[in-house]
Amino acid sequence: MSNIKEMTSIPEWENHIETLPPSTLLIMSFHAPWAAPCAQMATVLSTLAADYPVTDPPQTSWVSINAEELSDLSEAYNVTAVPFLVLIRNGKVLETVSGSSAVKVRNAIETQAKKSAGSAGPTSANGVETSDANAVSKAAPAKTEEPVDPEEAKEELFKRLGELVKAASVMLFMKGTPSSPECGFSRQMVGILREHSVKYGFFNILADDEVRQGLKEYAEWPTYPQLWIGGELVGGLDIVKEELENDPEFLAPYSVKSNADNVADS
Repeated sequence: MSNIKEMTSIPEWENHIETLPPSTLLIMSFHAPWAAPCAQMATVLSTLAADYPVTDPPQTSWVSINAEELSDLSEAYNVTAVPFLVLIRNGKVLETVSGSSAVKVRNAIETQAKKSAGSAGPTSANGVETSDANAVSKAAPAKTEEPVDPEEAKEELFKRLGELVKAASVMLFMKGTPSSPECGFSRQMVGILREHSVKYGFFNILADDEVRQGLKEYAEWPTYPQLWIGGELVGGLDIVKEELENDPEFLAPYSVKSNADNVADS
């Protein structure tokens, strides 16, 4: 039974990868404490890891990484949203999976694990392939592609968007990432949030065209960046600036400094 190890520093991460044999499949799970889907993905990965026995040399190595605390690693592996899975062998990125689809995650891990020398996928103690249907769906058999119902697809997308806008108390949908904005408006929005010490989640809409196009209709707001607070759309850069002009304390409730002061006073 394999376990997932939480990486707490870059040196710890570097030491870990230096000890891995070239044949070992490294499964990196990027997460953030504010993103609810990450908790679900942690359960999925724990169940999957338990199906892989500890061998010598190890067939797999499972690590968990806080995308915000170890931001250098997040940037190095182009993590644009969480949960985000990176599969690596011998220093080479084999595959990435963005989102909380248990089926996609399981398929990716099993496919890459089977490619390692002498690997036959996850096994139980008696050598029989196993799975936990309660936590992770089994890989679906190959089937003929069926036409997608547009209304069902839209409903599923809107459900996903409804979860995304509530992933953090303050959510910024932007072009690029806070450390590397891809447009001037997104750069200015990030600057405003930093100036007011706001803790926020973000989503790089350039990395997911489905979200990029769908959120315009869902929000009835055609441009980016978009700032959401408490699951409600505030608006774009001009609206945020206007709100701050009318009320300089508009972002104060979401300030890290404000929260720290409240804790100190209590």
